[in-house]
This record gives sequence, C-alpha cells and structure tokens, in this order.
Amino acid sequence: MNYQVILKNSVLIMILFSLFSIQAQSQNERRFIRRGTSLYQDSNYLDSEIEYRKALEKKDKSFEARFNLADALFKQEKIDDALEQFQSITSQSKDKALLSDIYHNIGNGFFAKQELDKSIEAYKEALRNDPLDDETRYNLITAQKMKQQKEQEKENQDQDKKDNKEDQKKEDQKKDEQQQQDQQQKEQEQKEQQQQQQQQSRDELSKENAQRILNSIEQDEKELQEKLRKVKASQSNKIEKNW
Repeated sequence: MNYQVILKNSVLIMILFSLFSIQAQSQNERRFIRRGTSLYQDSNYLDSEIEYRKALEKKDKSFEARFNLADALFKQEKIDDALEQFQSITSQSKDKALLSDIYHNIGNGFFAKQELDKSIEAYKEALRNDPLDDETRYNLITAQKMKQQKEQEKENQDQDKKDNKEDQKKEDQKKDEQQQQDQQQKEQEQKEQQQQQQQQSRDELSKENAQRILNSIEQDEKELQEKLRKVKASQSNKIEKNW
C-alpha cells in the first residue's frame, strides 16, 4: 500500500504575512521574505531558500523567515535541515493554530524519514493544539496504519525466520537419521559380506577336505588292489609248484 500524507506549505506561507507585525521586522528582512515567497510560489525552492536565509541574516529570530525556510528545504527533500528549522521555532509562538501547523510539518518530516513513532507523536501534538484539524488527523491515521503494516511485516518475517529455522532443524535431523540409517545399512552389508566370505572360505575348505579324503580313499583303494594283486600272484605261484 502506498501511504501519502497531506502537506501544509505554501498556504501557510501566504497567511503568515497577516499574523506578524510588520513593525517588528526590518525593511530588508521583509524584502528578502517577499522575494523568497515569490520564488517559492514559482516552485523555485532553491532560490527561495537563499532569500529566506538572507532574511535570517538580517533577523536571526524571524519566525516567518525560519518557517518559510523550513518549507523550502522540505520541498527540496532536505528533510533533516527542514526538521531542524521547524523544531527550532516550536517555542517561539503561543498561537495554537501556528503550533499545530508546525507540528504537522514536523510529523511530515519524520514520516518522510520513516521514523513513524516520532511522526505519530508530532501529529498528536498538532492535534492537541488544534483538535479539529482533519488533515493532521488523516496523516496520523496514515502513519499509524503504516506502522501497523510494518510491525505485521516484521512479525511475518520473524515467523518466517522461525519457521525456516524449524524446517532447517527438521531437515538436519532428517539428514542425521538418514546418515545413521545409511551407516547401519553399511555396517549390516559389511557384516553380511564378512559372513559370506567366511561361509565361502568354509565351503572351499570343505571341498578341499572332501577332495583330500576322496584322494586318500582312492589311494588306499589302489594300494589295496595292489596288495590283492600281489597276494593272488603269490598264491598262483604256490599252486604251480605243487603240481
């Protein structure tokens, strides 16, 4: 959502001329202020700033010149300088309407800097001086809504970070469990492989033993056959001699 606040600038500059006594100002100061105001109305804010500063050189405590200078600075987006000027004159007037406008613009300055708490407090101070100022009330509501939105966004971001952290924790835990399972499976496979190798070795030994036994039996049978053959031959020889 694009939040915008209502500005109070040139209109106030025009009515300020009727709020101050001309007798309290020097002719040179008035001349610079008139020139600065003319340039301001032509949207020549830099040159109007120069003229208002010249007026302040003539009369450093000129409320009108300082207020108008603050407006010219604000128009050039020199927010910090504008705030400094507005804040410097909050104690120079007892007029509630003027104070309301000053704090309204201070609120705008802090709003532009996204310092919403300070902006909200300035708008509230403006309304304390002029409770019927709808423009300030609108700006106050706008600043409060923006603050609420930012707090909600921060809360969502914090929740997302928390969720991401939990997700990462679960993912790490899942990885650990998977690694443990993989390790257990690997150990099981190694164990089975060892058992297979041992069984294969036993099988090979059994075959070798069986072959040795078979060979031994065959050898014994040959020897036995040889002995029988010799015995038969011997018996045959004895029979022939008896005849």
